[in-house]
Amino acid sequence: MNYRKQQEQAVCERQARADMALKTAEEKMEAAAREAELQAKAERIRLREELEAQFQERKGELDDQKRRLDKREDQLDRKSAQLDDRESQQESRRQQVEQQSAEAAASKERFEALAKERQAELERVAQLTSEEARATLIQELEDEARREAGRMLKSIEEDAKGNAQKKAQEVMATAIQRFAGEFVADRTVSVVQIPNDDIKGRIIGREGRNIRALEAATGCDLIIDDTPEAVVVSGFNPVRRQIAKRALEELVGDGRIHPARIEEVVKKAKKAVNQEIKEAGEQAVIDAGLNALHPELIKVLGALKFRTSYTQNVLAHSVEVAHFAGAMADEMGLDSKLARRCGLLHDIGKAVDHDTPGSHAVLGGELAKKFKEDPIVVNAVWSHHFDIEPNSVYGPLTNAADALSAARPGARRENVETYVKRLEDLERIATGFKGVDKAYAIQAGREVRVMVSYDRLNDEGSLLLARDIANEIENEMTYPGQIKVTVIREMRATEIAH
Repeated sequence: MNYRKQQEQAVCERQARADMALKTAEEKMEAAAREAELQAKAERIRLREELEAQFQERKGELDDQKRRLDKREDQLDRKSAQLDDRESQQESRRQQVEQQSAEAAASKERFEALAKERQAELERVAQLTSEEARATLIQELEDEARREAGRMLKSIEEDAKGNAQKKAQEVMATAIQRFAGEFVADRTVSVVQIPNDDIKGRIIGREGRNIRALEAATGCDLIIDDTPEAVVVSGFNPVRRQIAKRALEELVGDGRIHPARIEEVVKKAKKAVNQEIKEAGEQAVIDAGLNALHPELIKVLGALKFRTSYTQNVLAHSVEVAHFAGAMADEMGLDSKLARRCGLLHDIGKAVDHDTPGSHAVLGGELAKKFKEDPIVVNAVWSHHFDIEPNSVYGPLTNAADALSAARPGARRENVETYVKRLEDLERIATGFKGVDKAYAIQAGREVRVMVSYDRLNDEGSLLLARDIANEIENEMTYPGQIKVTVIREMRATEIAH
């Protein structure tokens, strides 16, 4: 009985616990259900709020777009109205143009009729046909065109001279500043000083045999006159003249003067002069900063030591031209070594022009070509006096350096006859032009001033006359440096008081 009661009691307890657990579970389920319901409700509220926000945003965008479309529509309406106004204005203008064209056509017809009447009246009054009037008008137009061309030419020349002369002066000034060469002047004859006049008889020899032997061996003439203590050696070839001078100096110093001794001394002098020529050529190449020159070309170059041009030593002049050309080439961004080579060889033809006919520029170009010089150098030597057209900038550059060396103050001198003839030629060329009254060569032949008639030439014609005279001087004359042509035109009014 007790055992059953215990079991019943245990069953009751289990039942009570089960009921309690069931009740607890039911409460938890209810709580969970309420929580889930609350979460779902919160989610629905959140989604509703998001959708509401998106709706408001989209609505705002649509409102903005609608406002823009309304504005665009208003603009299109205004433009459409403007186009309509323009079309109406164009139509009105077209009608006006048509009306004006009709009026112009009518006016043209009236004017043509009036022009024919006026032309007929003018022909009757002036007694000129239309062809004659046209010729007169053409002549007037030609004169006006020449005056206008003169004015334009003057303006262009002033602008070009302003820029070109400034740049040229800078380049040449730099070249001169970078080179300081000595000026060497030799005479055209050689004078041998003798201790006394008694030696002159020994130089002449019995029946003139000594002087004849000396002249035959050297190819030069000996002038023995009343000049005290001096014998003049005259010869066309400067190298031969130098040989004769050396031989005579040695004969006079030694005192033994007879034909056999003369021949021996002349041979010795030739050898010494040839060695001097070679050394002078080599030194010139070194002074010019060059190398790799043909040995024969060096010998020919050295012979220029005994050649002068207007008393300017040609070898020293050639070295100076080489330096000037190189300096100017550096300033212009050219090959200075090539320019120095052109400058050094530009007058090499003067070493052989005694024996070979032709211009020294042509002879020099042929020599340079013979000894395989660069074609640019050959052309620069050949064209530096414009015997041919230069094919590179080095030809005019060599010409400019040559003129710069020759025309600088003190570089060259002229004898009186050559100087006077040059002045006469300048005045003759200038006075040969139409409208020139007088011409005067001034500034030692560096300038010619031309006086023209006031009533025969206008200002523009004076400008063209100066150019024509300058061109004629360039074509006819040979001169160092530049010659300035100045045309002067003035009006002189004269009246007599009674």
